[in-house]
Amino acid sequence: MNKKIINARRGINMFNKMSCGDEGFIEVEGIEQPYKITQKDIKEKIDINSGQKGYELELKTFGPYIFDYTRNGRCVLLGGKKGHIGGFEWKKGVLNTEINVNENIMDVKWLHNEKLFVAAQKKYVYMYDNKGIEVHCLKRHIEVLYMEFLPYHYLLATIGRAGYLKYQDISTGRIIAEYSTGAGMPKAMVQNRYNAIIHVGHYNGTVSLWSPNLSTPLVKILSHRGPITGLSIDREGRYMVSSGADSQVKIWDIRNWKEVHSYFSRIPASTLDISDTGMLAIGWGSHISFWKDALRKKQKSPYLTHLNPGSAIKRVRFCPYEDVLGFSHMKGFSSLIVPGSGEPSYDAYEINPYETKKQRREKEVRSLLEKLHPEMIVLDPDYIGKVDTTPSTSKENDSIKESKPPEQKWVPKPKTRGKNSALRRYLRKRAKNIIDDRKLRIQASLDKEKKLRQIHLRKRLNLPLEKPLGPALERFNSKKNIYSYK
Repeated sequence: MNKKIINARRGINMFNKMSCGDEGFIEVEGIEQPYKITQKDIKEKIDINSGQKGYELELKTFGPYIFDYTRNGRCVLLGGKKGHIGGFEWKKGVLNTEINVNENIMDVKWLHNEKLFVAAQKKYVYMYDNKGIEVHCLKRHIEVLYMEFLPYHYLLATIGRAGYLKYQDISTGRIIAEYSTGAGMPKAMVQNRYNAIIHVGHYNGTVSLWSPNLSTPLVKILSHRGPITGLSIDREGRYMVSSGADSQVKIWDIRNWKEVHSYFSRIPASTLDISDTGMLAIGWGSHISFWKDALRKKQKSPYLTHLNPGSAIKRVRFCPYEDVLGFSHMKGFSSLIVPGSGEPSYDAYEINPYETKKQRREKEVRSLLEKLHPEMIVLDPDYIGKVDTTPSTSKENDSIKESKPPEQKWVPKPKTRGKNSALRRYLRKRAKNIIDDRKLRIQASLDKEKKLRQIHLRKRLNLPLEKPLGPALERFNSKKNIYSYK
């Protein structure tokens, strides 16, 4: 044990020595304000290679566009509303695929690497490879609006117009769970990268948290007085940012489900994103505002601003491990240079922006072998692996208190119509494929109560306690065989 601790300390010291340092932000002097600095001013002060990270693609024919970055930030996937799909390596300027499906595109999403991606088209979700060849059609996902991919579980989560949230394992093709949110068509969806919980925003201003292990939401938050327009969660899973039609942008502490503070936007924000360093990007109308350290403390003024004249912003996303923000709009796709937004250090064993073809293949095999089960998606992932320190005697006492003593006199309760008792509601709330000790105890208690109720009814009607077998089966009756009435 001591050797493991020593090796871990050595690894931490080596990582600190080889780390690239802290992120660099824009520093101003005197009465200068950083939000007045434009992209042109930034490109004049940096080198040519860094300046090339800010570019613009004019795609006026098939817009508006949505997009997605790979986890290592190397590739971009574009999806036009009128059916145009394109994937390319933005650093090298290499186009990998470009197709036109002649259908409306609602959302696009990379899977575990840049070799596969999915597109939510007019009716179904289709899977394509990096050459644009159709690999599979997911017909269980109908009229999908939003998609999220859980990389450690290999689960594709989708939600459509009808409000059904579905989980599908892309490694086996099996549908893991399918639940109805009960709130109609969703307005936003995002995953918490810390615990793989799905957050869904609804028209009634609520945000519901979902796990494939439970058919009802884990938590429901009334966050706005109008429809939800955008959601985002930081990398550490501590803060959630929501925007609504009431022109409010609220910061929520997920640990205690309380509002920290809020911001006001002139136009309701349509898209949000949080970088790995905690920088918040808000897209409202044709404007984008960047807020530094906006989660823990309310800021008086934005860090940077950008105006995209004549084209409304559809989606904003920070590029992983780069000081770059990509945003799609009505007329194409653009990339902005945002100093301090990218994580300067990365773990090459986890995500490597410079991985080779061999490393990518090895990582794919290793990730499949280390795939987590859907049952491990809980609000507190640190709960898994902990030791229950409760003594066994107290557990036995609790189980005795929960169960009804057999010598206690049973008095039948007036039976209500329907199946809306507290125990029945608990059994319906639990998924059908989940069986635990408490559920078995409750089921046994219900069966016993049913038998006692029937015996009490037969006594009141002066009927024999045992159901008569009839002349055909009476000869097989003995004292050992007792057939109770069911």
